[in-house]
Amino acid sequence: MRPLLASLTGGAILLFARFITAVRAIWEGVGPEPVQRVYFANHTSNGDFILVWTVLPPALRRTTRPVAGSDYWLASGLKSFIGRDVFNAVLIDRRKEARSEDPMETILAAIDEGASLIIFPEGTRNMTEDPLLPFKSGIYNIAEKRPGVDLVPVWIENLNSVMPKGKVIPIPLLCTVTFGAAMRREAGETRETFLARARAALLALKPVGEDPA
Repeated sequence: MRPLLASLTGGAILLFARFITAVRAIWEGVGPEPVQRVYFANHTSNGDFILVWTVLPPALRRTTRPVAGSDYWLASGLKSFIGRDVFNAVLIDRRKEARSEDPMETILAAIDEGASLIIFPEGTRNMTEDPLLPFKSGIYNIAEKRPGVDLVPVWIENLNSVMPKGKVIPIPLLCTVTFGAAMRREAGETRETFLARARAALLALKPVGEDPA
């Protein structure tokens, strides 16, 4: 019964997301092939990973798991059901003083099980005027420890206007999700160089006419 309810809930969320945003996928650098990937995206809304998940073809959707904070998604029974049962999220505890497991080990275990992932290298929602916050080390660690997995930049456009922080009712607006070219860590590439290259690849997907500074 629980898997059926999760499937129905997932379908309802997908339809709602499409209805509110009329979201369109732009496969600019890669196509929707059935290969294992780590999609890394900008983060301005709690609905970001839902929009990426929504535009994936059904076969990819079934094998793609968002990486999300357990402190948020386990805060209530409903959130826990959606995070665990509907999206099969890789839940990590962002509270360093409280967690008993290494978040990177949890992420790598999901990759080793064959999952593709949706991650947000900024680590938290960007509420500033800058297009991106500084990247955390997570995607570098993935690229270093699992060098055979492609990392694909994904730019989510306009969702922060659909679901502004503190608002309960979404504002219907058109959104796009743009997928860039896959990248991997180059031999000898340092953490700083790789993160700068990943950040530049993500910024390059911003719509023309917006300041990428």
